[in-house]
Amino acid sequence: MKKLRVGVVGVGAIGSNHARLYGEIPSAEFTAVYDIDLPKGNAIGRKFGAVPAKSLDEFIEMVDAASVATPTNTHFDVARSLLSRGKHLLIEKPITEKTAHAGKLAELAARRGLILQVGHVERFNPVLSALEKHLTHPRFIEAHRLSPYPKRSTDIGVVLDLMIHDLEIILHFVRSPVKKIDAVGVPVLSRGEDIANARLRFENGCVANVTSSRISPEQMRKIRIFQEDAYLSLDYQNQSGEIYRRAGGRITRDKVAIEREEPLKRQLTSFIECASTGREPRVSGFQATAALELAVKITKRIASSV
Repeated sequence: MKKLRVGVVGVGAIGSNHARLYGEIPSAEFTAVYDIDLPKGNAIGRKFGAVPAKSLDEFIEMVDAASVATPTNTHFDVARSLLSRGKHLLIEKPITEKTAHAGKLAELAARRGLILQVGHVERFNPVLSALEKHLTHPRFIEAHRLSPYPKRSTDIGVVLDLMIHDLEIILHFVRSPVKKIDAVGVPVLSRGEDIANARLRFENGCVANVTSSRISPEQMRKIRIFQEDAYLSLDYQNQSGEIYRRAGGRITRDKVAIEREEPLKRQLTSFIECASTGREPRVSGFQATAALELAVKITKRIASSV
């Protein structure tokens, strides 16, 4: 089978990692990069063995599939140009700024028979894969995602930057419409919120409490899931997990054996496979749109409570 020609649009902090990993994946031919900062594009292209394009049109001619890792407010225009020219896409999260734009991209990809995958990378974390099979009927979920202030993605608030990872996972776990949202957020160093908490009640009775901060002195990416027969604790950052069960009148604790692997590499490898075979991606454009819709509702609730 002929290798898929892949490239990266936008080679900042995130996109340069895409470029690094594409060069390591045997099933792909890493052919091109494009960045509006041409010297940056030239440097990344030389470093990882791809041709730096001088324009988006030139880039499009060089690839069959691409990662879009540009600022969020450019996702729609860049992705629409690529999809309209028949290219499979992996778009970094959030898929777009506006839910209407996200839906249009998902529908365009579906009409053209193209893969549109969105970079909710935690879905490729080995700890999630290892513990997901133990989930039955979540009743209460608590998620914490904390980090120091970033040097990127400050054009969006912490809900769209960080919390959206947990929102997409929670929607995937619960599979029920959201009935009620309570949310609060505080801007500290940005125009948008830098700390946020949301409490979500689903129609099936499940409740999720989600906290995100990007001004924390420490990094934390954890989720705890309570169900009738077990309590599951996942640490994405350390790729570790534990399951607590009630057995014989006492609580047992089992660690889950996990083969550690870089989630982003797993994500890109999966994208190449989907683009090559037509298999449905783990996080499709429609699923990412649902997560974006929930994130936007939360940000609006935060804004209305100020």
